[in-house]
Amino acid sequence: MPPRSKGTGTKPRPPASPAWAEPSWLRPAIIALAALFLIGLFSREIDDPDFWWQLKTGQYVLQHHALPSPDPFSYTANSGVPAYRGEQLVRQFNLTHEWLAQALWYAIYAAGGFPAVVLFKALLLASLCGITGFLAARRSGSFYAGVAAAFALAPVATWFTADRPALLTFLLVGVFMLLLELRRWLWLLPPLTLLWANSHGGFFLGFVVLGAYIAGSLRERRLWTVALLSVAASFFNPNHWRIFEVMLLYRQSALTHALVEWRPPGLWQPPYMFDLLLYAAALTLILAWRRVRLSDWLLAAAFGAAALTAFRNVMLFAFLAPVLIAAYFTFKRSLPARTGIAVLALTMAAIGIAIVRGPFFQLRAAEWQFPAGAAQFLKANHITAPLFNTHEEGGYLIWRLGPDQRVFIDGRSLNESVYQDYRRILYNRGADPYAISGPRAETLARYGVGAILVNDFLYSSGRLYPLASALMNSQDGEWKLVYQDAQWMVFLRQPPAGMPVLEMPNALDRLESECLYHLDRAPEECACARTLGQIFLNSKDLERGRRLLGVYLAHPHPPDPEVEALYPRLFLR
Repeated sequence: MPPRSKGTGTKPRPPASPAWAEPSWLRPAIIALAALFLIGLFSREIDDPDFWWQLKTGQYVLQHHALPSPDPFSYTANSGVPAYRGEQLVRQFNLTHEWLAQALWYAIYAAGGFPAVVLFKALLLASLCGITGFLAARRSGSFYAGVAAAFALAPVATWFTADRPALLTFLLVGVFMLLLELRRWLWLLPPLTLLWANSHGGFFLGFVVLGAYIAGSLRERRLWTVALLSVAASFFNPNHWRIFEVMLLYRQSALTHALVEWRPPGLWQPPYMFDLLLYAAALTLILAWRRVRLSDWLLAAAFGAAALTAFRNVMLFAFLAPVLIAAYFTFKRSLPARTGIAVLALTMAAIGIAIVRGPFFQLRAAEWQFPAGAAQFLKANHITAPLFNTHEEGGYLIWRLGPDQRVFIDGRSLNESVYQDYRRILYNRGADPYAISGPRAETLARYGVGAILVNDFLYSSGRLYPLASALMNSQDGEWKLVYQDAQWMVFLRQPPAGMPVLEMPNALDRLESECLYHLDRAPEECACARTLGQIFLNSKDLERGRRLLGVYLAHPHPPDPEVEALYPRLFLR
């Protein structure tokens, strides 16, 4: 038996167990698994309509060694009278300001196909999350605060997985902040600015970051020198410093304001991560206002105002917010000893769940969403008549058919008056939307349109395109259906000799089959079923209306009190 302590008659306390020491491999393992998770999370299939014209423009630049101006891909870009003073300048800017990024994207595609493009996009976004995590860890002194910051940005970053040059702007904002925080390799900023100015119009955000850091350190000569050299380098791009003039002209553009990305974000609407970051960062700055750097105040004000003005800028504040929260959050506690093991386990679990349930490493293009078969039909039959197409599909048609067959309209937003004519053709405003006559026929004739490629819905909103139904219901025989698949139809005014003419389908049956086909592949875009349900109810087809509304309610959808209240009552009739 162990001896008793002298004079006390009590047993001695056992020696304290040594504190648990975090193994040296743990943090590198967390970083590696977090990077794997983020790259997989951002490896979403290519489904952005604007990606295609970006890719084709890059091909044009590399093959022709010239900028795509005047526009080689649409036959309407220079039509009509300018809608506002400076529209020609905006058009020139939109055609040329991303040329270097477009060439880069096409070079990546040429080297590795769509998988390489998807991985490149994922690396850009994962790198931005990594910079957020590094800055948060550096400012807070906590590795795990950095991990949390990187993962906090990820849900917002998933909204920006479109393969666009804007991703370079987001990343370069992060790179500028990183170099300025470290005060190392500042000589990189001028050449980076030169590349940035030829890749995306957002290069002026580098000036914003430089200005904020200079304001916080007015006497630091190096920053002034780097800033002046960076501003000078940015002049060497096709549009020089006219980005500031163009930004003001955008405010006069009805076409720009029609784009969702230029509208203010809806606050406190699902998903909520941006709102949480916005309010948490604002509260943190207010509570710690005495300690907040001037540069942080300026960046928060600039990026916050930009984000609240246009949805396309939300990423800027979402990148900054976790860094501010980590740096200034007052109520900090020491973490349990085995926090690292828990973080490692959670990251591994997240990877497993993403592999089983989520979109993870989708190294492909979602060409089923685009008129691949219709484009092949037009190309194989050498159809060169002036083509009318929907706005969102113009980019894909540029990729597949340009410049031999040019499009009517696409996502480059080149001409305000053409956009208004596009809407006249599509909706026949001021006349029967399901008739070919009226403003629709007049506008088609004015442009000499001889081919129409159209589907029935704008799936993001469920809005119906009545042009397709008008063509199917037409009795005059002017337009002939020569191609159809599950989503797309091609009509020709004068088919070539020997080309078979197809029988017109029933318009309502066609609407239903097209909507259900899309729902089977993209269940989150279910609004077409709501639209169709209302159409069937209005036409007194209770059974089909009830069925389509049931399909809509069975799919993920935003709160819809009107349909949720109406649907049960339909069974009482």
